[in-house]
Amino acid sequence: MEEEFLDLFFLDDSDGIRFPDPSLADADGLTAIGGDLSIPRLLEAYRIGLFPWYNPQDSPIWWCPDPRYVIFPEEISISKTMRQTLRREVFRVTFDQCFERVMRACGKTPRSGQSGTWVSRDFLEAYTELHRLGYAHSVEVWHGDELAGGLYGVCLGKCFFGESMFTWVDNASKTALITLARHLQERGFWLIDCQMRTEHLVSMGARGIPRADFLDYMRRNEAEKTPLGSWAHWIL
Repeated sequence: MEEEFLDLFFLDDSDGIRFPDPSLADADGLTAIGGDLSIPRLLEAYRIGLFPWYNPQDSPIWWCPDPRYVIFPEEISISKTMRQTLRREVFRVTFDQCFERVMRACGKTPRSGQSGTWVSRDFLEAYTELHRLGYAHSVEVWHGDELAGGLYGVCLGKCFFGESMFTWVDNASKTALITLARHLQERGFWLIDCQMRTEHLVSMGARGIPRADFLDYMRRNEAEKTPLGSWAHWIL
């Protein structure tokens, strides 16, 4: 039994960037431990439905929870208060203007079960490189000339894999997510991966779907072309 656990969960560098089948993840979604944050490994992980989540002092841990929380862009929930906020143009929204700054700000946002920043140097370098290559993108929300909130994630095919968001001014992160969903809907994207359930995301329209359904989306997404490059020209 112990040998099966080792074979299933612990990555062997001699295996290259091969991952276990995400459908075999345990009840919490744990799929694999080990490896690194190399660009080929990260892209392979997202391609098959995995994401990394771990403390900086630990080895990489790869997850595929069940259910998987997603937002279908056409189902984004906009409250009456948010409609008023958007109508009043309280914020200005940009894309891909300061990716690293957004990522660092997200790293300062507390996560359940973690203390300190979860954005290690390796994490920052890896996703900044994904951004340089045109796979990772940020949404920035400005209040006047000050950064007020935002989010970042990875795009493959017709799916956007949200990694994290932050807000320093009320409703800023909601503005980022709503704006992203509108743009993705216009471009025919299928879903925004939210990874796991939070009350904030549920209030924005996130819902859990069975892991098997999510992995089916991933298989079909392999045939879709990824729109590489900057999204800086996206304007609401």
